[in-house]
Amino acid sequence: MSKVGTYIKESYKELTQKVSWPSWAQLQSSAAVVMVATVVIAALVFVMDLAFKNLMTGIYRLLQ
Repeated sequence: MSKVGTYIKESYKELTQKVSWPSWAQLQSSAAVVMVATVVIAALVFVMDLAFKNLMTGIYRLLQ
């Protein structure tokens, strides 16, 4: 049981004293980058899906 207590104390010490947390401005900047990247990737997937749908519709029309 003492090992668990030691682990918790050392983990707390590391999180409060050794970890460098980002500032609020850095956090906002990173969040904005993630949101923009998500929108761009979603748009690319949408365009690829639409193109594939049109391609498959054309192929099915040729086979009928």
